[in-house]
Amino acid sequence: MELPGETDPIRAKDVIQAGGQLEIRYVPDSTPYPSESAAIAAKNGVLPPGTELLPGTSSAAGGQSAATGESWYIVDRVPIVTGRDLRDATPARNTQQPPYFMVQFRLTVEAGRKFGPFTEQHIGQYMGIILDHHVKTVAVIKGKIEDSGELEGSYTEQQANDEALILRAGALPASIKYLEESTVGASLGADSIRHGFQASLTSLIVVLIFMVVYYRLAGVNAVVALILNLVILLAALAYFDAVLSLPGIAGVILTIGMGVDSNVLIFERIREELRGGKAPASAVDLGFKRAFLTIIDTHVTTVVSAAFLGLMGTGPVRGFAITLVIGLVANLFTSVYVSRLIFDWHLAKAPRQAELSI
Repeated sequence: MELPGETDPIRAKDVIQAGGQLEIRYVPDSTPYPSESAAIAAKNGVLPPGTELLPGTSSAAGGQSAATGESWYIVDRVPIVTGRDLRDATPARNTQQPPYFMVQFRLTVEAGRKFGPFTEQHIGQYMGIILDHHVKTVAVIKGKIEDSGELEGSYTEQQANDEALILRAGALPASIKYLEESTVGASLGADSIRHGFQASLTSLIVVLIFMVVYYRLAGVNAVVALILNLVILLAALAYFDAVLSLPGIAGVILTIGMGVDSNVLIFERIREELRGGKAPASAVDLGFKRAFLTIIDTHVTTVVSAAFLGLMGTGPVRGFAITLVIGLVANLFTSVYVSRLIFDWHLAKAPRQAELSI
């Protein structure tokens, strides 16, 4: 398990160790009772059928995880989903209630099929997050939740991190036994990022030199398209406030390779048309048309693979997948549209009998 951004390993281990069997259950009564006897007395000595009393904290009903005293809650005996159905949980800033945070969670597809109808039927009612038969959070259901949802509340950043960490730990099928522990400091992390950036820059320079030498002026076209591709990729990452980790840098390097591959397919098709006696303008037109389907095929298959990595993977794997998907979509635009635009502009400026430098 990787915990990027965590600076206190002792606290992280304590939070993870608190993990047990995770369950999400229906809570017919969100009132926190001070004792078991008080809860039973409130129901005239008989609990509703199919329910039981579980301990929790009085702050659980407020959507926070900080303990302020033991309370008891009436919850269903049968869980809606369990920790095995949870794919991931991450903290996020609550844009509706700044400066508070919330916890975003994702379920498996099968769990989403069960959770969707349940939440749709119980909008305005309550569900509880039960960890090791202890109520951690009681949340109101605001809408239909299928494969992903949010736990909103007055979470501080640390509380949201702890809650997400507890959920991920509770999703594990067995208890945790520590075999190895390592901490990567900021200086070592920065050094790794720097080496990754240097590798990306080196690969970019080598690729650009090859394209210019081998394809001459057409290679300059590929250089412009490739640089624009990287600009779009970095702009998208900045827009989504993404962190460029080492796997993300690997995705950037692979994007460079895919971008060059697209240009090579197009350029070789244009060369074939020129060898067949076509005029430059006609060769460019046919080259792009005949390479288009191949480019679409290679990009779609890679995007689908990366999408599954993003959906099923966690942490670094997802970062790699997201970077790759954005880069491939940008590359489809630059290699097909931008590159064609540059060719058309060049042919419009060149004399009618001029040869195409490719």
